[in-house]
Amino acid sequence: MKSEVEVLIYSVLSAIPKGYVTSYGQLASYARLPRGARLIGRVLSHLPDDTTLPWHRVLRANGQIAFPPESPAYRRQKQLLEMEGIPVAQGKVDLSVFGWHD
Repeated sequence: MKSEVEVLIYSVLSAIPKGYVTSYGQLASYARLPRGARLIGRVLSHLPDDTTLPWHRVLRANGQIAFPPESPAYRRQKQLLEMEGIPVAQGKVDLSVFGWHD
């Protein structure tokens, strides 16, 4: 059973529109979890592999993919972002162009 916090995080995560990204900290802020960026990371790390939630739209505060560049998770996130038309240059997304602002 999911906690209330997880349900809240999933709700905000599911609201990120296709073609946009946000940061862990911004997602925490939208979920009314101040200083909850690490909590967001922990919750997202426990999503099942077959999740339909757009976890790939969450990045570090500087727009960088959080996974190591040589990892399968990095390659998967980069692929999913690029499939949505979000360019990833040197592991980063331009948040001033693709950042989601609720």
